Amino acid sequence: MKVCFSIAVPSITARLQLAFLLALSVLAAVSAPVYANETCKSLLVTGNPEYPPYLWRDPEDENHLVGANADWIQLLGKEIGIPVEVKYVGPWGRVQEEAKLGRVDLLAGAFFTLPRLEYMDYFYPAFRETRTVIWTRSNFNLPYKKWADLAGRQGVTVINNSFGEEFDRYAKESLKISMVPSLEQALKMLSLSRADYLIYEEDPGLAYVAKLNITGLKTVSPPITNENLYLTFSHKSPCNTPEMRGRIAKAVYKLDKQNVMNKLIASNIQLWRKQQAK
Repeated sequence: MKVCFSIAVPSITARLQLAFLLALSVLAAVSAPVYANETCKSLLVTGNPEYPPYLWRDPEDENHLVGANADWIQLLGKEIGIPVEVKYVGPWGRVQEEAKLGRVDLLAGAFFTLPRLEYMDYFYPAFRETRTVIWTRSNFNLPYKKWADLAGRQGVTVINNSFGEEFDRYAKESLKISMVPSLEQALKMLSLSRADYLIYEEDPGLAYVAKLNITGLKTVSPPITNENLYLTFSHKSPCNTPEMRGRIAKAVYKLDKQNVMNKLIASNIQLWRKQQAK
């Protein structure tokens, strides 16, 4: 008796499908650890170091920043379960360059501008609204009611500062404003009549006027803008993954609902005053 055996040989199409499925399995195995394992062990955070009561250099360790924003970031770190370091890396202009290069992960406080979208992600909602005002000398006549009233006057502000898309555009086209590296320098220029007005946020300005013991300055109404402060994430940060953005976004939302910033600002105003009194 002759017995025949037949062996099924996969068709070329079946073999290609099998190879494709195997390739997908290998790719999934390689990619899975990126999301399954924790690859971001800590976050490096910075911001504007001349920004009390929001941020300023720690007198006991000038490599770090303290203030309401720093305290808020520590609460966020606890929410996402990752240590955060709020570090001084230089003046505000340098801070933004470090974010562009991905040398820092997060900025604890930035206004929204279209150019910044090119190198940072914004988290919503904003964690604080700030008021930007015109500063001038008490004995200087500056009849100001609208932006156009500043035309023909010499202004000053801190380099790389933004006061909202609309005003930034108007200022570039219609106003004469010098840029200096620090708020301290800008306040001294104004006090010495080397500028007619200064554009800066009200709370940090008041804090620095007290620190420098400068008299004879005032703010005028209405404010230039009321702008929101956002937490931002450098595009080039190695921690900037979809999973991490999701975790931070949830934490930002939760802290906003808890309304913690008002308490943090009140306590840090007291801390700033206490430190300056020493």
